Amino acid sequence: MTPLKRYVLKLFISLKYITVNVVDRNNGRIVATASSVEHDLKKSLECGRTCNAKAATAVGEVLAMRLRVEGLENGQGRGIHVDVAKEIDKKGFKNRTKVWSVINALKNNGIKLILEDGDD
Repeated sequence: MTPLKRYVLKLFISLKYITVNVVDRNNGRIVATASSVEHDLKKSLECGRTCNAKAATAVGEVLAMRLRVEGLENGQGRGIHVDVAKEIDKKGFKNRTKVWSVINALKNNGIKLILEDGDD
């Protein structure tokens, strides 16, 4: 039996970098990833010592493109789940703009996201 939340969005935010993964919970495999550490993104962002919401938006756009290439923009009809409250709690309140920048970039690029309220 497959879980209802097959694809889940996970964010990793440090002072300097942002990495976003989409994980397939059926087999624990990362199906798509994007990070501000990648050479092409890093070169174009000019983050300096810290990454900002502009960098988070760029990472979200790259991830959206990679999800479309993989054919997972709809999460195989189920959508890609993200627990926004949990991600903001884990990353800290000061990083909420980065979290929302990634989510909005994905939604604006046609990725079907299912925003959750914190119940798991």
